[in-house]
Amino acid sequence: MKKTATPFYDILGLSTATICLVHCLIFPLLTILPFGLNHNPVIDLLFALIGVFAIFKIIKKSSVLVSSILVVSMSLIWISILGEMIFEIHIDLIYLGGIGMIIGHLLNYKLHKKQNH
Repeated sequence: MKKTATPFYDILGLSTATICLVHCLIFPLLTILPFGLNHNPVIDLLFALIGVFAIFKIIKKSSVLVSSILVVSMSLIWISILGEMIFEIHIDLIYLGGIGMIIGHLLNYKLHKKQNH
């Protein structure tokens, strides 16, 4: 059971981080089209909550490097989301956080796969 837990959370975190990053990159382009779309930071908050859940499950069993990458990346994402929700300013740290999350989950997945084979 423990052998499948970490890959599951890596895949969950990786897919969530990728979807979130695509959302953050594509959505500003969609707002200039006359569809009447407005950005809602609650969507970003939902992605971040899923990411936090995956990270808490992963950092207990991962290396210091992977844990550091994931925690710093999630911190950047939360700073950006809270800045937008509280101060109504867009902070580009969310992009760096999303890229860091993808890198951290991929690295952890590869290290975990390497250890089990």
